[in-house]
Amino acid sequence: MTSGVSTGAAISPDSGEHWAAEGAWEVAPGIHRIPLPLPMDGLKAINVYVVRNDDDAGGLTLIDGGWAIPVARELLDKCLRSIGSGFGDIKRFLVTHIHRDHYTMATVLGHEYGADVALGLPEKPGLDLLHAAGRGEFDQGNPFSGVLRSAGALEVADAWELGRRVEDLPDPVDWAYPDTWLDGDVSVDIGSRTIDAVHTPGHTPGHYVFADRADGLLFAGDHVLPTITPSIGFTVPPEPDPLGHFMASLSKVRGLPDLRILPAHGPVAPSSHARVDELLAHHEHRLEQCLTSLRSRGASVAALVATDLGWTRHERSYDELDLFNKGMAAMETKAHLDLLVARGQATCVTSADGDSYTVTG
Repeated sequence: MTSGVSTGAAISPDSGEHWAAEGAWEVAPGIHRIPLPLPMDGLKAINVYVVRNDDDAGGLTLIDGGWAIPVARELLDKCLRSIGSGFGDIKRFLVTHIHRDHYTMATVLGHEYGADVALGLPEKPGLDLLHAAGRGEFDQGNPFSGVLRSAGALEVADAWELGRRVEDLPDPVDWAYPDTWLDGDVSVDIGSRTIDAVHTPGHTPGHYVFADRADGLLFAGDHVLPTITPSIGFTVPPEPDPLGHFMASLSKVRGLPDLRILPAHGPVAPSSHARVDELLAHHEHRLEQCLTSLRSRGASVAALVATDLGWTRHERSYDELDLFNKGMAAMETKAHLDLLVARGQATCVTSADGDSYTVTG
């Protein structure tokens, strides 16, 4: 789901420029937003937030770290120096989730400079899987193949499998285990500032948002994005009912005070309540579209239901998507169908050609 303004055209109020414009932009006293580049066609940047510890110990806490690529590291160094700091001043990384654009720079710099790296404990199975691949278990197959096949996207699964390269094996330096595991909802002190670390599974099992109630800020990671909705179902090991978890987590964030959104991707936005309401409404509409498709087809796998839906803000057809995004669409559609099953609105039968769904009643 997109908002009225596309991510590619969004101006952020803290900078007055495109949200991905280079710089260290002050979003609140003692807090700066630094957009770092991403080597992908879709999302152009990730926002890393720098929080200055306002006590005698000093130093910085960074929320997310960026992708460990040279151009991003060089820009982070430059932007930190522009506010009178450097890598050696970083005392802690609070990482919202395991995805490489959030985690890998944090763990690389954390271990180089002795900064504590904190990550949600439910991300450990994903890290375990990455470390298993790094020990030579590459021949076990693409970890997403099982999810794609259960979604009925058999040709996409075969193509993803053929596209694997040995050079794509995870670098253990990029994926080192964190120093601190976040377990449940906890409070984190940054100088005199108290941040609530709130577990929000859905996009990934161990996703966290960080709520600064005193200053009215929500470091939202990929959970509440102002111009798009995060992918759901793109997680290994696969999670049961990821969309159900995501929507429950949205409701959990809706129960917090209305906070200014400091997202990982896109511009700073004024209201967490307004955006959560939009996201919940979007997924309810998507669930109804899936039911309509199933009623028409009688019984279907997720990949076929995905062909009845529009994708991206331009409502592109499934056939217009590239190979990667076809896989993402099939997995996300499966997440919607699994939630319909959990709600008792559909049934599911597993076969070699994928999970087949039928409307109940």
